[in-house]
Amino acid sequence: MSKNEGNECVNPIHALEKNLKMSDIPLWLDRYNDIFSEFDSRPYSQRALSTDFLFEARKASRDKEAGKIELKLFMPKAKRDLPAEGVIVRRLKEHFKKHYNIIHDEQRAIFNKGLMFTILGIVFMFSASLIIFKATGRSLFINFIIVMLEPAGWFLFWEGLNHVFFESKHVKPRLDFYKKMAECKISFWSY
Repeated sequence: MSKNEGNECVNPIHALEKNLKMSDIPLWLDRYNDIFSEFDSRPYSQRALSTDFLFEARKASRDKEAGKIELKLFMPKAKRDLPAEGVIVRRLKEHFKKHYNIIHDEQRAIFNKGLMFTILGIVFMFSASLIIFKATGRSLFINFIIVMLEPAGWFLFWEGLNHVFFESKHVKPRLDFYKKMAECKISFWSY
């Protein structure tokens, strides 16, 4: 008898409806391979996750709050394998945590790049202003430097702000999804 079988009532339909109401993300599986890529033949502990599985999990988690999600994977009772389920739960947790960290680092890198561009743009604009202020009787070379520094400064300044405020936000939905899934409880249930 599995840990979850004790939760079943006499009427299996009623028990299933009760579990679905309480579950934040119920996903129905015909077999364990529905979770994984069809092209990956490695063991469950190493296999890549299916894009369909990730898409459905992402769609179902969109309006859920991080830390309060339970992913319930419903499998036919006759096909359940408790040791395999333990490996699969660990693999899912590992995948979600790994991708959360990757995307978090990506967002931080975009933000830092934007900050660096903005600061460099300010330095270029300040340098151009300083040259204009200090240089009397400017030469062709000094004018050329000013012509190069001013647009470069403006470009870097605005491109940096774009990275800080907009580009770093593009990865936020993926980051939120993986954060939710890394923190969620994952369990298998029979149907």
